[in-house]
Amino acid sequence: MKKIVFTVTNDITYDQRMERICTSLSSKYYDVTLIGFFKKRSVKPENKPYKQIRLPVFFRKGKLFYLEYNFRLFWYLVFKKYDIYCGVDLDTLLPVYLNSRIKRKPCVYDAHEYYTELPEIVDRPLIKKMWTLLERFLLPRIKYNYTVGYSIAETLSKKYKQPYIVVRNVPLLSENEQYVNKQNFILYQGALNKGRGLENLMLAMENIDTQLYIAGEGDLSKELRSFAAQLPHAKKIRFLGYVRPAELKQYTFQAKLGVNFIENMGLSYYFSLSNKFFDYIHAGLPQVTMNFPEYKKLNDQYKVALLIDDLEPVTISTSINKLLADTTLYSTLKNNSIIAAKELNWQKEEISLLKFYDDIR
Repeated sequence: MKKIVFTVTNDITYDQRMERICTSLSSKYYDVTLIGFFKKRSVKPENKPYKQIRLPVFFRKGKLFYLEYNFRLFWYLVFKKYDIYCGVDLDTLLPVYLNSRIKRKPCVYDAHEYYTELPEIVDRPLIKKMWTLLERFLLPRIKYNYTVGYSIAETLSKKYKQPYIVVRNVPLLSENEQYVNKQNFILYQGALNKGRGLENLMLAMENIDTQLYIAGEGDLSKELRSFAAQLPHAKKIRFLGYVRPAELKQYTFQAKLGVNFIENMGLSYYFSLSNKFFDYIHAGLPQVTMNFPEYKKLNDQYKVALLIDDLEPVTISTSINKLLADTTLYSTLKNNSIIAAKELNWQKEEISLLKFYDDIR
């Protein structure tokens, strides 16, 4: 039985993509370990068919966090033996790659983002230069790679002359799913970080006759809560905080519509193909999302969303109100989503994942 280790910079509890990947590989007789780190509010992880390790760290964010976590991760891996080493995103890849070389084992890169094009990096020249140098050192040397969408795959493959396959971040298809009567709230699920259009979404709620539920946390959690509290329509906005995947699914199925907003603040966001886009599809939930390449390509094929070109409050409110008022359009997107889920699901996507790992030598 081959042993695979995955490394992430989160506390592993709410990472649905990694839960799916690790569960699929565990079901195919791989011995899987997922490594993250302890956060202040980390909860006890649920029982899974794979090992879950969380390393203690003193620093929780910034340069010192990355230095400390990578240092601890390197030494943790030094004293363990695995057959395949997989770094998830660039921020854990160096200790994984070094250990794979020391032990002469294959190294895999799982790119959830186009990391050097993240908004937190593109506007900071020195930080961007440091991550870009690391990217240029590592990616040409790794021949086993996959990512979440075709735009990122094509870009990285062309840039670093290594193959990338696509494993999209899609949910499991549930048989005999019950599409409940939709309650009167809009759902945003995901990180509360820079470039997600959340301030403008909250401003737009003044002219939308429903509530907004925000599920998730992030770097801007405190600022966004403070911003919302000062709005005259603050009662329309509810922060759910971190929500476990099973509970989040319930909210998604109950919502009236979903929003998937992201600003064009770098190629990582512009090329994005987020899990929430597919989560909404699987809930039969009409959505308003961005007119970016990956979303447009899928929407041209399946017609599951209303696409917008900018995140001005008036654009957001006009689009959401159109979808809420036009019952024919709403029903069409809902029915198309239910049909699309039968094609865009993990049962089909994991075939590519399993073949990828089976082919590693």
